[in-house]
Amino acid sequence: MASPLRKIGEFLKSPQGRKLTEQARRYAQDPRNRAKAQQMIDKLRGGKGSSGRH
Repeated sequence: MASPLRKIGEFLKSPQGRKLTEQARRYAQDPRNRAKAQQMIDKLRGGKGSSGRH
């Protein structure tokens, strides 16, 4: 049985995996998308005091 990481690696080498990788790269280059991603990371980490707890 192939490990999950091996399956992911095989997928990323497939045409569909390369297409999705390229889409992710283009998405990540947009400054607005980067800001959205950073906000989500901060929210998940509970950063910047915006947790809403007292």
